[in-house]
Amino acid sequence: MLTAAGFHVLLALASGSGHGYAVMRFVEEASGGAVKLGPGTLYRTISRLVADGLVTESGDADPAAPHDARRRYYKLTPLGEQAARDEAALLARMVTAAREAGLIT
Repeated sequence: MLTAAGFHVLLALASGSGHGYAVMRFVEEASGGAVKLGPGTLYRTISRLVADGLVTESGDADPAAPHDARRRYYKLTPLGEQAARDEAALLARMVTAAREAGLIT
């Protein structure tokens, strides 16, 4: 099972490679501002995901982006994609249970 931050990062990278700031923006936007990953949490989480073989540093870059040379881009590994799918399925089951318990409509 992933941490919430780990799932957020995997979800942000599910549609393609991205750099840390893009991941932070995605998480904030996708959560409607309810979740904000600070730089410390984000990069500790990415380091853990890399160590676990779920994310890898990518050679992708956007040469038109300002300060692009300093940005590191990350992407899901096949194992990371499967972990994200498994976690999403678990969360879907939890939402169903919450709905059945009358907590959400």
